[in-house]
Amino acid sequence: MSAGVDRFRGIACGLPGAEECAHMGNPDFRAGGRIFATLSGQARGRGVLKLTPEQQAAFVAELPEVFEPVEKGWGRMGMTYIVLERADEATMRGALVVAHRNVEQKQAAGKAKVAKKRVRRGAA
Repeated sequence: MSAGVDRFRGIACGLPGAEECAHMGNPDFRAGGRIFATLSGQARGRGVLKLTPEQQAAFVAELPEVFEPVEKGWGRMGMTYIVLERADEATMRGALVVAHRNVEQKQAAGKAKVAKKRVRRGAA
């Protein structure tokens, strides 16, 4: 296993509420049951981050040697490769924090929506 894979795993698992699971035979990292990153590209020296398309564009524009869109439709939805051996720890940590925050915010928005429906129905 490469140092980049170990660093990615360590940072991802160290984020609040994060846990390592598996998806389609590859390690993934989840917060609140939602995937924010995977090591599905580890054979090619890449991790995968779940970013928004806008975040992806910013990361790729700033560090094109470190970040690249995943091929085809997944990439258009924001899934982004991080080249593990080219990313320093601060860059990797920052990118993983953004991906982690994305799923936390989506989960919080979903909970707020459910609570709002309950209040409207009078079932608080």
